[in-house]
Amino acid sequence: MFVTQEDVERDILDEKSSRKILAYNEEIMMVEVSFDEGGIGEVHAHPHTQISYVASGCFEFQLGDNKRILHEGDSVLVPSGVRHGLKALQNSIIVDVFTPCRRDFL
Repeated sequence: MFVTQEDVERDILDEKSSRKILAYNEEIMMVEVSFDEGGIGEVHAHPHTQISYVASGCFEFQLGDNKRILHEGDSVLVPSGVRHGLKALQNSIIVDVFTPCRRDFL
């Protein structure tokens, strides 16, 4: 399956963030999330394993009790059930991959 930018719609999450579901099946999902500077991904946990890749910009990322600054090209693995969240330190894009698929996003 090929997915082009024309194939996906942008979902507005709040005034500073939006999401595109790029591709998925039952086992895996890839999502692009865009944040304006100051945008927040609230601290949360879910049963899915997640890998996040900073496609552009810069984030303060919280993983459990640890916080790190992640820049373009950096990534983080979030194990199932671990609390995590982020704040965009500038206009930024992060690509999240989940396994299994985040059915709640559909």
